[in-house]
Amino acid sequence: MTNLWTRCNNCQRILYKQDIIDNLYVCPLCQFHFRVEAKERIAMLLDSGSYVFIDDNIYPQDPLGFEDSVPYSTRLKENQEKTSLPEAIVTAIGTIGNIKVIIAAMEFNFMGGSMGSVVGEKVTRAAERALVEKIPLIIISCSGGARMQEGALSLMQLMKTSAALARLNEAGVPYISILTDPTTGGVTASYAMLGDVNIAEPGALIGFAGPRVIEQTIKEKLPKGFQRAEFLLQHGMLDDVVNRKNLRTYLIRLLRLLLNRYEK
Repeated sequence: MTNLWTRCNNCQRILYKQDIIDNLYVCPLCQFHFRVEAKERIAMLLDSGSYVFIDDNIYPQDPLGFEDSVPYSTRLKENQEKTSLPEAIVTAIGTIGNIKVIIAAMEFNFMGGSMGSVVGEKVTRAAERALVEKIPLIIISCSGGARMQEGALSLMQLMKTSAALARLNEAGVPYISILTDPTTGGVTASYAMLGDVNIAEPGALIGFAGPRVIEQTIKEKLPKGFQRAEFLLQHGMLDDVVNRKNLRTYLIRLLRLLLNRYEK
């Protein structure tokens, strides 16, 4: 039998894989948070049997005919086969604690969770639907940033998604952003940091440019833990850092507060 054991990326201990799965993909010894596939994240948070996936028939194109070592069209096909997803984000509508929400979760296994035109379109559609139905929006980011193979078309998604979220804000519809490891580049520079409440998982790498690039630019040594969730919380860039096992309960309480709903 294979794949029964794995090594923790943080404490380097060999662990029984099922123990990690049962602990919501968190190391039971050091609390290191492993990456989770998009559909599993949604299943962890929403009420069982309450949700349906939406906008899952939108597929990316290759308008630039981009080619590096491998044609972009080939990369797309390979990642679609690997993940069984059309793109690097999954959206759904359902309930959490009986509160109706729209949720979007990014899939890092699909080209590093990079944001291309389809990711931007699905985020925008989720925000627009949340606006029409007047229900909260939750986005779980896990991304290396904008997708270079789509050039300026990818960069346009920063403005597109931000504009859609601005309309949500004007209407007073709650938007909660959850930042996981990693959340970087154009995703950080757009919707990931625009939540009414910005929450991160422990130890998540969050930033725009990487630490090495920043060090080379400013010619200074960066402080320990720079760009990790706890550092950003300490310096006012996040509202909270929440352990994964507490996240669902935390979101239910937060949504009740934002919607001014209380259960007796």
